[in-house]
Amino acid sequence: MLAFAMNSVLCRLALTRTQILTLPGQAAPDLVSASLMALSGVSWGIYSLRGRGQANPTSTTAGNFIRSVPFVIVMWLVSPHAHHPTDGLLLAALSGGLTSAGGYVLWYAALRGLLATQASVVQLSVPVLTAALGVLFLSERVSLRLALAGTLILSGIALAIHSARRR
Repeated sequence: MLAFAMNSVLCRLALTRTQILTLPGQAAPDLVSASLMALSGVSWGIYSLRGRGQANPTSTTAGNFIRSVPFVIVMWLVSPHAHHPTDGLLLAALSGGLTSAGGYVLWYAALRGLLATQASVVQLSVPVLTAALGVLFLSERVSLRLALAGTLILSGIALAIHSARRR
């Protein structure tokens, strides 16, 4: 019963922190974008759990990326932005594919030592890490909202890990 109550509190804290990050404002994403980000996170979690059970998750990921190429090409062709010059498009696709694939390889290596619940909590650090890299490499501005949301997310992760260790 105590574990259920603790998980309920952690879920409410996570939702509150997500709401802070997506509050209406000049830099906040709209509802559709925020929903797509949430769907992306859920999809990544499912993909991670499925890949965790694969004998060779690296080759499985490579195969998945290769099989996605026709879909990406079709989506690019029907995109209203397809008429734009393609300078850099190939480089962007390759770098995005390579960095994502590299991220999955690292993630699957880390998953070997984590329980599914631990992995789901650690996964919540990705937006904070991404924002930190944006600040570091792209000179993005650290807003009060970003600092507050990042602090709250990381403190929630620490709380969840600490409470799991106590159990």
